[in-house]
Amino acid sequence: MANKTAKSCKFVVVGGGIAGVSCTEQLASQFPSEKIVLLTAAPLIKAVTNFKKVSKTLENFDVEEQPCSIIERKYPNVKVIQSEVKQLQAKEHKLLTENGKELHYEKLCLCSGGKPKLFIHDSPHVLGIRDTDSAQELQKRLSKAKRIVVIGNGGIALELVYEVEGCEVVWAVKDKAIGNTFFDAGAAQFLIPSMGADKPERATTCKRARYTTDRAAPECDEPNRNPGSAEKLGSALGPDWHEGIELRGTQEMSHRVHVEYQCEVLKVYSAEDFLSSPQRSPDPSSDPGLWPVYIQLTNGKTYGCDFIVSATGVTPNTEPFLQGNNFTVAEDSGLNVDDHMRTSEPDVYAAGDVCTACWEPSPMWQQMRLWTQARQMGWFAARCIGADLLDEPIELDFCFELFSHITKFFNYKVVLLGKFNAQGLGQDHELLIRCTKGEEYVKVVLRQGRMVGAVLIGETNLEETFENLMLNQMDLSAYGEELLNPNIDIEDYFD
Repeated sequence: MANKTAKSCKFVVVGGGIAGVSCTEQLASQFPSEKIVLLTAAPLIKAVTNFKKVSKTLENFDVEEQPCSIIERKYPNVKVIQSEVKQLQAKEHKLLTENGKELHYEKLCLCSGGKPKLFIHDSPHVLGIRDTDSAQELQKRLSKAKRIVVIGNGGIALELVYEVEGCEVVWAVKDKAIGNTFFDAGAAQFLIPSMGADKPERATTCKRARYTTDRAAPECDEPNRNPGSAEKLGSALGPDWHEGIELRGTQEMSHRVHVEYQCEVLKVYSAEDFLSSPQRSPDPSSDPGLWPVYIQLTNGKTYGCDFIVSATGVTPNTEPFLQGNNFTVAEDSGLNVDDHMRTSEPDVYAAGDVCTACWEPSPMWQQMRLWTQARQMGWFAARCIGADLLDEPIELDFCFELFSHITKFFNYKVVLLGKFNAQGLGQDHELLIRCTKGEEYVKVVLRQGRMVGAVLIGETNLEETFENLMLNQMDLSAYGEELLNPNIDIEDYFD
């Protein structure tokens, strides 16, 4: 007897984040007569809007949460199903969903993203920031808070400590400087004064449509969820995730941040446990009656707070796919993909945070689990699927030639290019730095006289010139420190 819940389709994409949606849209455009199923755990999907190519490799875009009906209206060959994956049977080209569906595919792309690395699980006082629901929970808890502790030193932690107002923030980082993923100590020092200064008035309110997850879009195919299934993971937050939600505590102040460097979490105490612990101190600010939770750091300090935010990054969300299959998994737990975005299982591709690029990278590119790469990988995976299906050759896209990323931290525009932190260069490099306090920070990484990386903070207008110098590998030895002389218009010089 045939399974009435079974569906056959040419393409199935798992994940409603940027990688999955970019992959789905590209496949839908390239194969308008083929049926595509997009499987997503969350009621809203993430779409790229206002896409702008800034230069050869740099791109800027907004991320908008949308009901799944929008992509279905835009591409009539796309069907969105809201459910988690129960099991993948790769040999049979079959995917089972938590809501009882059976999907038979010809080509599958896994874009299931990452899940938060929580330093402690199942604590009511620890909040992991990952998706829109957790960001809204943060807003709710902050409205009653006087002090929070933030653990982590990546992009979300950097944005969070700057955006929170009316609440004291204790920020614990394991490194010697803030923003270690993106900056060196010099750039961190440039940014630190912004943590204590009043924030500038917000520019005009974000005019893009916003949708909430209070109820699922009725057009979404969402049969009853299995109550026994694992807690759902929404897709990751957008680059402007804090727009449109007020991150304000109970106190009348702008923002006050205290940083604890080179430390990690040793122990978390409830108020009751702290009363009987040797950590209890005569300091009145540590009075157990004041705080619901206490956190002991490896540097010996203990803080009481209203709650703790874990922003320590993500691990690839591979769990639903591994059992019974033969995926090659990388050291960082991602699914290994080759330069066609193929995993080790036939006809299964992967893109975004869930995958690990295992091809020989260009000398000035490295994988970082960021928005730009999620979009690029999702789009390129779809093109590879199309090429393989049509038996056509395809080369690794130019976007993988030079690492490039535009973002904003502490209200400064930030551009990262190439080996911006001299990653993997050992001692074989030199740095040139130009810094104007409160205005700009420019760092160039040179190797054997050629530019291989750069960090640009502020409105430097140097990104296109530096990108060209990296791509054409011009020998800059003759220019020395004059390369960053503010009195020389470098853009005209190398035009």
